Amino acid sequence: MLGKIIGAVLGYSIGGFLGLLIGVFIGHQVDKVLPSVAGGVLLGAVKKHQEKVQRVFFEATFTVMGHLAKADGRVSEQEIHVARQVMQRMNLSQAATREAMELFGRGKEPDFNLDAMLQSLGDVTRHQHNLMRMFIEIQLAAGYADGALAETERNVLLRICSALGFSQAEFERLEAMIQAEIHRHQPGRSKRLDLGDAYAILSLDETATDAEVKRAYRRLTGQHHPDKLAAKGLPKEMMKLAEEKTHEIRTAYERIREERGIR
Repeated sequence: MLGKIIGAVLGYSIGGFLGLLIGVFIGHQVDKVLPSVAGGVLLGAVKKHQEKVQRVFFEATFTVMGHLAKADGRVSEQEIHVARQVMQRMNLSQAATREAMELFGRGKEPDFNLDAMLQSLGDVTRHQHNLMRMFIEIQLAAGYADGALAETERNVLLRICSALGFSQAEFERLEAMIQAEIHRHQPGRSKRLDLGDAYAILSLDETATDAEVKRAYRRLTGQHHPDKLAAKGLPKEMMKLAEEKTHEIRTAYERIREERGIR
């Protein structure tokens, strides 16, 4: 419509009534083209922003992981091995693994600015809560990968949570979830998920009602859905972690549903 109006005005000013008709026709053609052009520009801008989010998220993940490993003053061979295990779980390519290790090393440096990195992450993701939750869960899993979380590591993680808008209570729920998942996969344990771990994975008490169990399952599934996280900017290298997380949540729900006879 705007193209026809502008065309009519310009056409009339140049060629009178005949110019007006020609201007309306040309403006009509412009109106048909503009939506597709605008749409293309918008899609391009969205894709560019998404790529920026993926880039910053990837960089923050491994630099912060390195900083967390150095929290107790030194990085052991075990912690480096743990970092490589996390990368293997992501199925990183050789090139991506090399880059991740370089970022991990950068995070260990004394001059690494954790606050600035977290500020960049928050700015580019606009503090998307679900995306930030995934980031914290990855760092928690890395911290617990050697079986325990040192007090210095806990303090760093609490600082990360505060910077990204998570309360200590939220951190403790995420910590309980990660502990339950690790407990489940310990060598020699039964493949059948412990009921207590199932409740922890869903961030519930055993006193929760059936309705609360269903709500928790739907909420957590939505928060960790790989496609939804990818749309918000989760790097494709980390999609496998999101898929694993939704599997853990579904397994926990099925365990509780079976125990309670929930239909």
